Amino acid sequence: MSKHYHPFHLVDPSPWPFLVSFSLLQTTLSFVLYLQNFKYSSLKMHLGLIFLLLFSNRWFLDIVRESTHEGHHTLKVQHGLRSGVALFIVSELCFFFSFFWAFFHSSVHPTVAIGCVWPPVGIQTLNPLSIPLLNTLILLSSGVVLTYAHRAILCGYKAETIDGLIGTVIYGVIFTIFQIFEYTYAPFSIQDSVYGSLFFMCTGFHGFHVFIGTLLLIACLIRTFLDHFTKDNHIGFEAAAWYWHFVDGVGIKKVFTRFFLFKRQGRTFGNCFGAPCEKLSVIPLKFCYWSRSPV
Repeated sequence: MSKHYHPFHLVDPSPWPFLVSFSLLQTTLSFVLYLQNFKYSSLKMHLGLIFLLLFSNRWFLDIVRESTHEGHHTLKVQHGLRSGVALFIVSELCFFFSFFWAFFHSSVHPTVAIGCVWPPVGIQTLNPLSIPLLNTLILLSSGVVLTYAHRAILCGYKAETIDGLIGTVIYGVIFTIFQIFEYTYAPFSIQDSVYGSLFFMCTGFHGFHVFIGTLLLIACLIRTFLDHFTKDNHIGFEAAAWYWHFVDGVGIKKVFTRFFLFKRQGRTFGNCFGAPCEKLSVIPLKFCYWSRSPV
């Protein structure tokens, strides 16, 4: 058979995608059973999580070997990987958009079940100018430091790249600590109407993305120490940086939503069985809904 020379990477057969998928399925199903108090579900969930971490680590090491030591990540392959990362971020953007739209819809047209007001009756909201604003500033600062690290790696400065990555990781850890602190002292829970459910789902998934991004940056930091990145080949660093900047953008949108929609205590929107429709300064009148009176 003749040998073909091309810039593409034909991946060798690997068991890790199947094993990672199976471990993820085992962890998810066990978690659902754990919520229903099934016997041995906690043990199965922890075993699935351990295997998931082990198999993911082996898969990651294979990718590092293919890109760093075997040289399979040519310019053509890097272009394809960048496109894949961009499409992944677009899918994540759509995921968070669904939560933000749920917040917006619930706030401009509250139902009778929550008292026709937003926030719902009995909900004591958090001050968006305290920890939420502080965490947003922390994320923005981390984005600046990460951009500095990216510029340094493009110029071939290893020490500056390491400094920037260490600073970004520290910012990520501080953000996670403040997020845990906010959850600990929140005056409501995930079971408190649509407000609590959407709040903890949105901020929880965002915090989880920050945690994953911190792990990716730690991996990039280790690879920088090992001289895996060059000025022309650092696609792993670029993917982590793009992901982190996406998390920054979601954080800005999150604090904006909480400030302009969550902090409107006792305001009613629309005609909810006789409740008047108020014109708010932050929401145009055309977004105010009127519902029909009951027949």
